[in-house]
Amino acid sequence: MSVTRDSILGVLGGLSLPGGGSLVSRDLIRALNVEDGPAGAIIRFVIEAATPEEARALAPVQAQAEAALKALPGVAQVGVVMTAHGPAKKEPPSAAPPKLQIGGHPTPQQGGPQRISGVARIIAVASGKGGVGKSTVSSNLAVALAKQGRKVGLLDADILGPSQAKMMGVTARPASPDGKTIEPPTAHGVKMMSLGLMLKEGEAVIWRGPMLMGALEQLLGQVNWGTLDVLIVDLPPGTGDVQLTLCQRTHLTGALVVSTPQDVALLDARKAIDMFAKLKTPVLGLIENMSTYVCPNCGHEAHIFGHGGVAEEARKLDLPFLGELPLALEVRVAGDEGKPIAAGEGPQAEAYARLAHRLIAGGMA
Repeated sequence: MSVTRDSILGVLGGLSLPGGGSLVSRDLIRALNVEDGPAGAIIRFVIEAATPEEARALAPVQAQAEAALKALPGVAQVGVVMTAHGPAKKEPPSAAPPKLQIGGHPTPQQGGPQRISGVARIIAVASGKGGVGKSTVSSNLAVALAKQGRKVGLLDADILGPSQAKMMGVTARPASPDGKTIEPPTAHGVKMMSLGLMLKEGEAVIWRGPMLMGALEQLLGQVNWGTLDVLIVDLPPGTGDVQLTLCQRTHLTGALVVSTPQDVALLDARKAIDMFAKLKTPVLGLIENMSTYVCPNCGHEAHIFGHGGVAEEARKLDLPFLGELPLALEVRVAGDEGKPIAAGEGPQAEAYARLAHRLIAGGMA
């Protein structure tokens, strides 16, 4: 039997939902994808609920859908992600007149930021803008910490542009034995999770803000991280929904801000630092990436993006400066090959080892 979209929708259309209808008749299926794998068809799709309450009610149906599709002849894997399109229901309004507030922050969950069971510290790696090497720093820092004996997890929270699966060399889809919790794969001594492992390579994630926040909460709460000394969270660039959700709903140890030395990058790094201050999240330190380039032919040292700008900014803001990381072809090649440079030996690996040592010595990791 050939596994087609029609056959999948036929199975999903036969599962009854609470309140009537099916996933198909109520138009809840998004991003349905079928691809051929070595052991059979791989099916992935998203269930987009209208509210968090509806998403919780649909959890049993999500498990039923996975089981029913796995039972189809020729199906090897099934991946289902649940998201909530809209906000949670609000309490009835009081008699007090409403207050208009433009651009206000989302309301934190009841009880304030929550800890993740078994995770001692959570460190967010952030940048004000893209292109400064934040994801490279995140993966290599995680590996460097693991090499120094820490139990480390790495969460790719750049949901619209996930890259950690590629940089860590992970291709296998995470397992979910009970259909509710996700078992993260391990690479280079680090447990890691990325939405990129749930999607077809090259497939765009076109989601609204509530869906992004719902996906992040799932990656934080449904992944079985086990016991970790530190969870590194690779944030997307900027100061948007994902940053707000993480800071307001998760008990963060603090944030590392990555920037190149150039003025344009520092301008946006200041905005990231200001965001963390407003969200009452400690900034653990600043990192200058792409600080120095050494010509492999003649050994000449050049500062393509400037030099020392991040250290000077840290001094002005009275924040720790955690060190300089080089601009090197080897770092880029290692990331493309899924073998972080920090996993090996050499001057580039040593730069990340020093950064990891400073975090451990300072009680931050």
